[in-house]
Amino acid sequence: MRPVRTALAGALLGTLVLAACGQPGTTATPAPTTQSTGQSTSSQAGAAFPVTVQAANGAVTIGEKPERIVSLSATHTETLFAIGAGPQVIAVDDRSNHPPEAPRTDLSGFKPNVEAIIAQKPDLVVVSDDMDQIVDKLAKLNVPVLFEPSAKTFDEAYDEITDLGAATGNRQKAEEVVSTMRATLDRLAAEAPKDKKLTYYHEIDQTPYAATSTTFMGQVYNLFGLTNIADQAPDAAGGYPKLSTEFIAKADPDLIFLADVKCCGQNKDALARRPGWKNLSAIKNDQVIELDDDIASRWGPRVVDLARTVGDAVTKAASR
Repeated sequence: MRPVRTALAGALLGTLVLAACGQPGTTATPAPTTQSTGQSTSSQAGAAFPVTVQAANGAVTIGEKPERIVSLSATHTETLFAIGAGPQVIAVDDRSNHPPEAPRTDLSGFKPNVEAIIAQKPDLVVVSDDMDQIVDKLAKLNVPVLFEPSAKTFDEAYDEITDLGAATGNRQKAEEVVSTMRATLDRLAAEAPKDKKLTYYHEIDQTPYAATSTTFMGQVYNLFGLTNIADQAPDAAGGYPKLSTEFIAKADPDLIFLADVKCCGQNKDALARRPGWKNLSAIKNDQVIELDDDIASRWGPRVVDLARTVGDAVTKAASR
């Protein structure tokens, strides 16, 4: 496994450790009910709290609307602000760079410090990784934690957005965000030409690691009927194979998408300098697409922006 370089490395390539027990929260009477579908319910009709959310760490009960939320996930920070919970967020991790007004700190989701988190006096902590067993450590201190790991499908992403909406008292706005995402993705997929059978390569970093069609990013490309060259790699089963430059050159993809632009300075000219790459179809035909590294590594509401970029690239390539 290559060294961690971005949030993507931890969120998508790291080992996700699921907590075995439910997460205790602030108790309230009457006790809330839960559903096995992963959706949350309140104990009284029309009452927002108490609420129980089924997360990766079990049933998390939140007795009152949280007003001091700490997010240790860049994706969930984006979601919290998108669903209207921004005013409730008092601290986010060092990789949460969107939106700009998010209260960024030196807290880390990859090397979480219990004392530093507790110093923020949170009434809810949101994580996408259980590094150093942070979920269990906070549970022992009676701090409610939502563990919502990296999504592998759109439905999982939608469910996590809905969970955050219920947990923060912003259920309706969360449902609106999900509805808009669904409609936008459906529209973009319907508008894109699919008569040409185009192939593509999605580069995570310049080593080069790729993402197959079974990953969350792959789901975006699947909307447009693209064929992923990484699916044929020897170690494709894990979703993130390390490809050789020779493998990519031989596959000669129609489209190359770069998710290592800001981090690693990759672009069409940089690719052309790689051995055997200057005559690749994507380079000669100006079909190298520079993505926003952050958007391409997260599974929150901005996935529609990634899909829009892919759709535009497909339309351009199909018109050649």
